[in-house]
Amino acid sequence: MKYIPSGATIKKRATTLEAWQLPKQESALAPPDVWTNADMDPVPPENQTWTLWTWMAYWATDTINLGTWETASSVIAVGLTWRDAIPVMVVGTTCVAIPMVLNGAIGARLHIPFSVVVRSGFGYYFAYFCIVSRSILAMFWLGIQGANGAQCITVMLEAIWPSYANIPDMIDEAKAGISTQGMVSYFLFWIIQLPLLLIPPTKLRWLFIVKLIAAPITAFATLGWIVHAAQGSGDLFNLPETVHGSTKAFLWLSCMSAVTGSWATLACNIPDFSRYARSSKGQYVQLPFLPIIFTACGVLGIVTTSASYVLYGSYLWNPLDIIHHWLDSGSHGGRAAAFFAGLSWYIAQVGTNITANSISAANDLTVMFPRYVNIKRGCVIAAVVGGWVIVPWKILSSAETFLSFMGGYAVFLAPIAGIIASDYWLVKRQNIDVPALYDPRGRYRYKGGVNWRAVVAMLLAICPNLPGLAYSINPTGTHITTGAKNLYTFDWLYGFVTAIVVYTSCSLIFPAKESLIPTAIFALQDQQYSSSDDIEGMGHRKSEVSTGLAKGFGDIDGVDVLGATRHQPHHQHHVHGSTEKIG
Repeated sequence: MKYIPSGATIKKRATTLEAWQLPKQESALAPPDVWTNADMDPVPPENQTWTLWTWMAYWATDTINLGTWETASSVIAVGLTWRDAIPVMVVGTTCVAIPMVLNGAIGARLHIPFSVVVRSGFGYYFAYFCIVSRSILAMFWLGIQGANGAQCITVMLEAIWPSYANIPDMIDEAKAGISTQGMVSYFLFWIIQLPLLLIPPTKLRWLFIVKLIAAPITAFATLGWIVHAAQGSGDLFNLPETVHGSTKAFLWLSCMSAVTGSWATLACNIPDFSRYARSSKGQYVQLPFLPIIFTACGVLGIVTTSASYVLYGSYLWNPLDIIHHWLDSGSHGGRAAAFFAGLSWYIAQVGTNITANSISAANDLTVMFPRYVNIKRGCVIAAVVGGWVIVPWKILSSAETFLSFMGGYAVFLAPIAGIIASDYWLVKRQNIDVPALYDPRGRYRYKGGVNWRAVVAMLLAICPNLPGLAYSINPTGTHITTGAKNLYTFDWLYGFVTAIVVYTSCSLIFPAKESLIPTAIFALQDQQYSSSDDIEGMGHRKSEVSTGLAKGFGDIDGVDVLGATRHQPHHQHHVHGSTEKIG
């Protein structure tokens, strides 16, 4: 039976913050005095539902959207050709797929979210810098994607009621940045999307299936129709290069960084999804699959756009612009095709918003405010802040400098991804004390909750790119050297590699001995049941040691159950330097 708040409860929640406080939940790992909730704990075995096919469906659905379709336009528009656009997309997505796999393996093995994983390398309190940064960016793009996706609603409504295109503008688009029709479409997009944002991550595979059917069919149908109507693919493939030499090289790098930066958030927070994996093997499919599916969608966009020039006299990079021409035909068939195409792209946009933005922000808010926020509340807060507080339609219409800054935010996210990966694979060598990640007094407190090695790595990875970021925001009022401009063209790659090199070097030369243990710890001392010596490299159990558990867990149906058990709370605080072996 669903919980329905009483009238008194509603009144209290309208007047006091305390009324929103969640019931204190006993954590499987956090000390009794640390406020937490179940959404922060390792995922229990019954919720480890993601398989190899789930991962493939996830990326197929996440990459097939309006943004990916238009990616090639940013490459060709600056003077490169389609021969450059394809390798740019392949190399760019491969670069980001590497940290995606490295960091995804952490969640798949430990079953904990990004906001907990990040404490190992950054320190218990410095981790909040990463969490806040990622949360702000996720909510920002949640709103921006919604504002772009509202066009799908406009297409569908015009297909049903053509008079919808003639709604008088009572808001004054010139001042508000959005027309009356645009606001109605945006509100409908947002309100329909809201309940979909509340789908638990364990049940997202059903959304993936729907999107996996709808979006590709629409994409290929649009391609087939326009190539047939144009009697060919157009002349875009014959356009000559307009840039050469070093200018071309740096443009190539800049476009590659743009592709890589578009996935910079997920390269950090992929543990938010991989924590639901049954086995750590499945997530490795990301490495080949992400570049393949991203590039395929980009190529569809190139071919479709090239053919659009033959029919309409201009290159239409946005598929919704092509769909609008179907509406203009006035035929019933054109309107029906426009409606279903708009519906497919709507599903694509919402699916991307859920996987790339909503759940990410919700996990961060859960860690920042565990007393008041769980994942469901976090999704609602993210939807309100991203959808209305930041006024995304106004940003899209007038705030070019703000968009440039947020687009350049990969400068900050790249070193975060690099530090997470190098900390787990090179410094800690996969030996993590999971309960200590939940303990502010544990071994990952370092000095005052800050790991100075991560601070140094962040500064050396970020600071050299700041002049380039400033120039991208205000090119007329900022004067920087050519070298600084060129460095910014591959900002993500520089930040990622530099952070790995600096953090690993500092950690090896000046080791934080209290954080280094010879074997992984997945549960509290009296509840420990497995060690890294009992686990194969891919996360599968060789043998099992179990003490004091209310339930014994075997490797049933290939489910990786490390650290995911619930038990009666009987906590012991971790002592700095404790490296006792489990079992």
